[in-house]
Amino acid sequence: MASQRPKKIVIVEKERDTARLIKHYLEEEGFHPCIASTGDEAYDLVASEHPDLMILELMLPGINGLEICKTIRNKPETALLPIMMLTEKNEESDIIVGLELGADDYMTKPFSPKVLVARVKALFRRLERANNHNQKQITLTYGPLRMDLTRREVVVKDKEVPLTAKEFGLLEQLMRHPGRVLTRDMVLNTVWGYDYYGTTRTVDVHVRRLKLKAPLLNETIVSVKSMGYKLTEQPAA
Repeated sequence: MASQRPKKIVIVEKERDTARLIKHYLEEEGFHPCIASTGDEAYDLVASEHPDLMILELMLPGINGLEICKTIRNKPETALLPIMMLTEKNEESDIIVGLELGADDYMTKPFSPKVLVARVKALFRRLERANNHNQKQITLTYGPLRMDLTRREVVVKDKEVPLTAKEFGLLEQLMRHPGRVLTRDMVLNTVWGYDYYGTTRTVDVHVRRLKLKAPLLNETIVSVKSMGYKLTEQPAA
């Protein structure tokens, strides 16, 4: 059996010593990391290397990390690229902004390289579990919305809606259980995995993003006070 290729990771970090430290620890675990110190270099590496994950510093010269994240999420060919933000910004508002723009995880400096690697591995495990689960059913439909789980595409009235991996996973869970209240903890365990380090606020952020990208969900994803969310059994007329 052919061995699986090493996962490619782009490290976008302005501090060369920090980038080299992260690169060293990732290589020790069998990953294939490469380094960019600016936004332009990051775009070039994403285009040439087709990475499996990006570790993104926010405070960069020129194009900042938030703009890089926004651009990547808005392009269909990179919309599903997992992004872990790594930054000195540790205020709750900064974290929420990062998550709203599409980050899958968020670490603040100073940080432990070993913890960072552990979270990278956890993120890949969650993605693998989600991919394996999705193979059990090919499509889900909800009114004019159709999810192709094999191709990982969402289409509304013949128009594709680009979603991040977490947005896709969240919508899938809601569509698999229409009318059922999904608690935030249940969603985190299913979509993010039991080893996720973040808070339940992450679920709220991703629900808001889903509604922005697919407006037909504005009225049909219902907030249940102090619990979580449910998808109404029938879409709005």
